[in-house]
Amino acid sequence: MKVYRIKKNAEFRVVYKRGRSFSNNLLVLYIYRNRKNINRLGISISKRVGKSVERNRIKRLIKEICRLDIKDVKIGYDLVFIARNLSNGKNYIEIGNSTKNLIKKAGLYNK
Repeated sequence: MKVYRIKKNAEFRVVYKRGRSFSNNLLVLYIYRNRKNINRLGISISKRVGKSVERNRIKRLIKEICRLDIKDVKIGYDLVFIARNLSNGKNYIEIGNSTKNLIKKAGLYNK
């Protein structure tokens, strides 16, 4: 399925201000009900996490994990993932487990 993205700063701020947050050691997840029939994904990574190569790799991993699991997530939410410093150098499985853990904590899985 297609992953719709949050790209505008104002949209990120709405999710941060009005949404709920969940965290673990690698990532932080903000969720906000968007009252649309789609899920949107936003990814934010600080420059403190690493150089651009590492930051872009983490973004690609999170985007791919969400693309594969979006069919199992409840519809109508904005999801914003924020990578922490510890996520630098982690592999696909570790980041995948972290994202799935946060989605389960938020109660967004249909199963």
